[in-house]
Amino acid sequence: MRQPATRTALPVQTSGAAQDRAALPGLDRFNTAPAAEAEAALLKCSGSRRWACRLAAHRPYPDLDALLAAADEAGYDLSPTDLAEALAAEVSPGLHHAAPRSAHLALRAAHAAYECRFGHVFVICLDSFEPAEQPDQVLAGIRARLGHDPDQERVVTAEEMRRLARGRIIELISGS
Repeated sequence: MRQPATRTALPVQTSGAAQDRAALPGLDRFNTAPAAEAEAALLKCSGSRRWACRLAAHRPYPDLDALLAAADEAGYDLSPTDLAEALAAEVSPGLHHAAPRSAHLALRAAHAAYECRFGHVFVICLDSFEPAEQPDQVLAGIRARLGHDPDQERVVTAEEMRRLARGRIIELISGS
């Protein structure tokens, strides 16, 4: 789940922590919501309209695992245009406002270098990291991925987008 604002966590690009998936009343609400409402909720998980429409159209899902499997499948089927649309809806991960100015400057420079090289924002799923580790993970991730060729980075970016979407779906369904 997203970290409270009082922590020194990154404010964006966390997708949500895995939770007990046994009883999720939000799945019933999601399955029975009007299509436009379900699509709007899914667009907050991934900015691809095609992805959101596809998932909404295949409702009802018997359980969260089935929804997550469908989300993964739809994510693997995204065209470069669909992925670009989803990336356009993302915001680069930043630092907590209380972080030192030098850290903000370093991160801003790293994001600029990444965006210049690949033409889109840097995305990374930070769910498996503690809030205090997240800034270092973002910087390390950008530095490592700047060495990728564009095709390799496209694959990594698509996988990070799928991971982000999965966690956001869990948040959506669990109501956290």
